[in-house]
Amino acid sequence: MVDTIERTVTRGSLMRSAGATGAGLALGGLLRATPARASGVTKGDTDILVAAEIAEALAVTTYTNIINHAPFFRHLAADDQGYLRAARQEEMSHYALEKSVTGTPSPFTTFYYPHHMFKSARVTLNTLVTLEDAFIAAYLVGVRNFSNADLRVTAARIMGIESDHRTLARVVAPGVAKRDGGPIEFVKGIQGVPEKVDPPNNNGYERTLKWTHIDQAITALLPFADKTAAHKAGFDTRRAFHFHPFTPNLPTQLGAFHGFNG
Repeated sequence: MVDTIERTVTRGSLMRSAGATGAGLALGGLLRATPARASGVTKGDTDILVAAEIAEALAVTTYTNIINHAPFFRHLAADDQGYLRAARQEEMSHYALEKSVTGTPSPFTTFYYPHHMFKSARVTLNTLVTLEDAFIAAYLVGVRNFSNADLRVTAARIMGIESDHRTLARVVAPGVAKRDGGPIEFVKGIQGVPEKVDPPNNNGYERTLKWTHIDQAITALLPFADKTAAHKAGFDTRRAFHFHPFTPNLPTQLGAFHGFNG
């Protein structure tokens, strides 16, 4: 049963489900209707930034519920708990920065997940790495397509943090307690392939997933944001999880966003 659930969290199944519902087109239309309000930001820039806001709202919601509701979280080592808490703050900081540029909040604030999310450590970590894989590839679309150097560098700076999160999620896996189904030695990401967690930093180069346009990221993330697409992907639609924004408190100001120039 768990294997069936985990197989739904792959790029192929997400894209097929979105295509079947037609919801991807609806979301793409929503982004294209969003005005560019920040000075010097193009319509294409705003499309990417609003998509990024949706992703960051989803990320904050995911980390919040792991911390507050996942039984395995309470049994992790203190440093692993600290990673998850810091990641929540960092994702919220990304969201706030993007919202400050677009002048509009995420159009999606309710999210859905695979069955057993937050209950099963394996499903939760597979989903978390899947999301971080998607976020990395999405910000690389920004690096490729943003209209100016300030936005491209900012996308790269955020992408680096998402890469940290992917690696650290893989660090957490073998630390899952036996009572919670651990240790977890293999984790699946968005490509649906079980990858050994030793070493956790197993990428020589970030994976683009061959995404060249932000619509590809939107399609991949759609089942997390749209109930119809979630149902098609085999997600649990009986319960929705809501994004609750807050003022972030980053671990150190040396790593904060001081401006587009660094």
